[in-house]
Amino acid sequence: MNLTSIPALQDNYIWTLTDEHNHCLIVDPGEAQPVLDKIRVHRWQPVAILLTHHHHDHVGGVAELLQQFPELEVFGPQETADKGATRIVGDGDEFTLLGINFRVIATPGHTLGHISYYSSPYLFCGDTMFSGGCGRLFEGTAQQMFESFQKLNQLPGDTLICCAHEYTLSNMKFAAAILPHDPKILARFQQIKDLRAENRITLPTNLALEREINLFLRTQDADLQKALGGNFTTAPLWQTFADLREKKDRF
Repeated sequence: MNLTSIPALQDNYIWTLTDEHNHCLIVDPGEAQPVLDKIRVHRWQPVAILLTHHHHDHVGGVAELLQQFPELEVFGPQETADKGATRIVGDGDEFTLLGINFRVIATPGHTLGHISYYSSPYLFCGDTMFSGGCGRLFEGTAQQMFESFQKLNQLPGDTLICCAHEYTLSNMKFAAAILPHDPKILARFQQIKDLRAENRITLPTNLALEREINLFLRTQDADLQKALGGNFTTAPLWQTFADLREKKDRF
C-alpha cells in the first residue's frame, strides 16, 4: 500500500491509500480539485471514499468527486448521510477495500457521530486524535473524547495516526508550556519546529510516540496532574482530560 497526504484548504490533509494496481481510496475529501489533480497525474482509479464526520472541511469535495466517479461507494457515519455517504457504518462494522480489512471505531467528541477507520497499521481518525493533541469539543463532551482516546490507545504502538490537520506545532507548543522540563516533549517540539521551518509535513505520527508526547494520552501522569493545579486523587481521569482541553482552548 502507498499512503499519500494531499494538502487541502488551509491546513487539512486528505489521505489516500493506493494499491499496486493504482486503485485508491480517499479519506475526508474537504475539496475535490487537489484529489482530482493527483488522480490525473498518477492515473489512480478511485474505488471508495471514507468519511469520519460531517464537517464541511471533510466532506466538501464529495459531490464533485461523485460527479467525476459516480460509481464510488462513500462510507460514513449516520451524520454524513446528507453529505454524500452511500454506505452508513458504525462502531464495530468491518469491510474490505483494496484487499485489506477495515474496522470502524466510534470516536465521538469532536462531533457526536465521529468515527475512525483502522486497518493495520493505518488509523484514519479525522479530528479525534492529532499529533500532540485532540480535536475541539464542538458537539460531544470531554468524557466522550477521553473514552474515544482510550479506545484508540488500545491499538498497537506501530499504528500510524493519519489525522486530518497540520496542528502539530501548536500542539507541541502547548505541551511544552504545560510540562516545560519534559525531555521527550521538548525534543519532539524542536523536531516539529525544524520540520515546519522547512514547510514539511509532520504526519503521520505513530501511537507509541504519541503515548510519550501527547498530553491527552497521559492523564494518569502525576507531573501532568500537578501542572494542572488540581487535586486529582479522587477525580476521574476524564476530568484531567477536560481540564487539559479547557486550557488548550484558552492557549
